[in-house]
This record gives sequence, structure tokens and C-alpha cells, in this order.
Amino acid sequence: MSYGSSSSGGRGGRRVEYGRTYVVRPKGRHQATIVWLHGLGDNGASWSQLLDSLPLPNIKWICPTAPTRAVAAFGGFPCTAWFDVEDTSVDGRDDIEGLDASAAHVANLLSSEPSDVKLGIGGFSMGAAAALHSAACYAHGRFTNGVAYPVTLSAVIGLSGWLPCSRTLKSKMDSSQTALRRAGALPILLSHGRADEVITYRNGEKSADFLRGSGFQYLNFKPYNGLGHYTIPEEMDDVCKWLSSRLGLDRSRG
Repeated sequence: MSYGSSSSGGRGGRRVEYGRTYVVRPKGRHQATIVWLHGLGDNGASWSQLLDSLPLPNIKWICPTAPTRAVAAFGGFPCTAWFDVEDTSVDGRDDIEGLDASAAHVANLLSSEPSDVKLGIGGFSMGAAAALHSAACYAHGRFTNGVAYPVTLSAVIGLSGWLPCSRTLKSKMDSSQTALRRAGALPILLSHGRADEVITYRNGEKSADFLRGSGFQYLNFKPYNGLGHYTIPEEMDDVCKWLSSRLGLDRSRG
């Protein structure tokens, strides 16, 4: 199932048009909803098909499509992207406005879910970066622009990604005991291939170190030998096991 595009305010009031959102309904009892964010130049359809095949009958998956925008890394060539990026690394310039807009869009998608359903965010590559920015906003209790973060997260997954805004994360978390408490209680799974030629393994490793050093102690970083910038069945099997455990998914109740 899919929904049409939606829009939200962008730079200087400019409207940002999101692409089609694909929804995978739970096949059993609805216990969790996860928004899954695709990588640069991709769309929600490809991930919705993969997620639909996973043995996780109690999860509803929401797979939005990013807006099409000019991307600095491609010399300004337009493609689907959650934010603008020049350098896909922890040391790159951060498009904070774009990151906040995507995090707000994701939070909005989750905000209408039933109150007894656990909420999560996951993503691949740039989608993983956007998911980790959402994790930071949730822990801090607000977006970078000061607007309150509206939902409670129970799980965050990042595959082959990196941590944006790494330079300011620790001071942001240290500024509030509530933020540190939220950060320490949020389960995060990071996976990265040692042979990743697009976003280096070192960037994934450094992202995990930055997160742990900023209070995100409930973090599992899993490397995969020989894995490039893509996903494999073994990795998705590990994601399924991790989600079932962290979200307390009980299929006998499904």
C-alpha cells in the first residue's frame, strides 16, 4: 500500500515535496511501527519490498520517499535525498535545516500511531544518518531549531551509515540529565561492512564511538567482513533478532 506525496515548509518558507510513502501492514498483532529511510537516490518502494519479506509479523513498516533536491556531493545534480550532503562522513558539513526537516517528517509519520505501539526509526546509508539525527533529537527532547520532539522512540537502526552533527552531540547531551537518561535507555543497532567503499567502515566505527561517548550506551555495533555498501541476508537476519529482542515482540501473542 502507498500514499501520495506530502509537503512541509523548507528554507525561507519554500515547500519541500516528499515522494510516495509505502506502508507494509503487520501480518500479526500490531506491536511496533518503524519508519525506514532509504539511501541517497533511492525511494521507499525498494525497501518496503524487502521489509515485507522479513519474519517480523508484528511490525508495521512505513517507508517514505525523500524529496528530490540538489545534492552538493553530485555537483548540484538533483536526486532523492533526506538532506544536502557534500561529504558522507562524520567530519562533513552538516545540513542542519535539512536534517531537522527530515526528522520532523519522520516524527510526524509516527505521531498518529496507536499509543500502545512501540515506535522506531531505521535506515540505510543517508537514511541511517537521518535516523541517528532523529535519535539525537529524541534524546535531547527537541530538534536543533528548538521545537519539541513529539514522540517516544524504542529502537533505532543504522545500516552502512554515519552520524551527522557529531561535533556538537556530546555538549548537547551533557546539557541535560534528562537527555542523558533518554540517550542511555535508547537501544541502537549499527551495522557496517568492512569493505564499504562509499561510507567507510572507519566512519561507521567513529559514529558508534561518538554516540557512546555522548551517553548512548545501549548501542550494539556489528561489523561484517567483506560486506560493501549494500545489505545481505545475514545482516537482515541479525536485524530481525535484535528487533524481536529489544521490542519484546512475542509472536505467540500475534
